Amino acid sequence: MYRILAAHGEVRERRNQLRHPAYTKPELLATGPNQLWSWDVSQLRGPVAGIWYYLYVLLDVFSRYVVGWLMSVHQHQQLGVELIHTSCQRHRIPPQQLTVHADRGAIMQAQSLTALLINLGVTESHSRPRVCDDNPYSEAQFKTLKYHPTYPDRFGSLPDAQAWGRAFFAWYNHTHYHTGLGLLTPAAVHFGLAAQIQAQRQQVLDAAYAAHPERFVRHPPRVPTLPPQVWINRPALENPAANASVISSDQLSQTR
Repeated sequence: MYRILAAHGEVRERRNQLRHPAYTKPELLATGPNQLWSWDVSQLRGPVAGIWYYLYVLLDVFSRYVVGWLMSVHQHQQLGVELIHTSCQRHRIPPQQLTVHADRGAIMQAQSLTALLINLGVTESHSRPRVCDDNPYSEAQFKTLKYHPTYPDRFGSLPDAQAWGRAFFAWYNHTHYHTGLGLLTPAAVHFGLAAQIQAQRQQVLDAAYAAHPERFVRHPPRVPTLPPQVWINRPALENPAANASVISSDQLSQTR
């Protein structure tokens, strides 16, 4: 009987169960700054148990440059709207250029945020539910933040946390030599100074090799290369050779 019912498509689950929709895997690629931004919110411990400060960070995926951040005593969708709107104005983002990626938190899917992105001509992208590595760049940046030697166990107040954030993000953008960027700072990559700095470094290495070639037993020294592309969930590209130098989201744990 069940074979006959199955052949006619009459066998199904009799219980009224929730059926989850099929979510599309985000496949995002960036070949330069201000093409793909990622954002998330992290909790920072306040002076006593139960008090939290919420840190919003908007990150350029290609350059790892923090294009905007804010800290608040609460989470609200309007804060995300203000952060993205202000950052797009500050960096003069033209329509149809930028994609903003986030997870599926309530404030990330707010209708007010979606309306803002539509008005700005910005593409909206979201992680799949319960897929922890669909937003890896923001997660890696938060780990760098919380493992920094100056990160305290607790912040005494919101102004205290904001002051620490200003110092940290200035260091992260302009002083931190990022291993995923060929030991360049995020600011150098974001503002187009990478080629000039790498040329200067190569001149120093060439001079060192000319003076003491015996110290380099294998080959002349070369500066680390800057990946020409970065991506979240590697897209299917027509030219596989173009992916040879691409940094993947799976390598982030080794490239902070």
